[in-house]
Amino acid sequence: MLRSIALYKLLKVLLLLLAAYGELKLHDASLVAKLLAWAAGRPSGLEHDLVTRGLTWFSGLSQSRLHALRAVTLGYAAVFAVEGVGLWMERRWAEWLTVVITASLVPFELWELANRPNLGKFAVLAGNVAIVAYLVWHVRSRRREPFVK
Repeated sequence: MLRSIALYKLLKVLLLLLAAYGELKLHDASLVAKLLAWAAGRPSGLEHDLVTRGLTWFSGLSQSRLHALRAVTLGYAAVFAVEGVGLWMERRWAEWLTVVITASLVPFELWELANRPNLGKFAVLAGNVAIVAYLVWHVRSRRREPFVK
């Protein structure tokens, strides 16, 4: 089970790194023009709405906000990488770290779900609550083992 959670964390790292890379590529005006042309060629639907809303939001950000967004994205990627590698190596400190960090995000996920509910947000919240519950049970059941494996 720890390896499954580790893979989930490492998948998040990959997605965050792809988001950071995409943010860097969006500084290329020709790519933005291609994305807008692609969205304009689509009938009004999910793809069209997501691309136009995303590009509109992104183009409205100041340089300082872009740098902050990049720093937060890369910071989360680093934290998730530490969690994922530590869990993969079955380190007890990684279990505790994952419990603390994942549990600290649950109130924000609850707030987001309460304000703009959808199935995806509910699935993420349920998954994170399940991870926290499992890791707390797992850590408590191994209480008498040495802290460092």
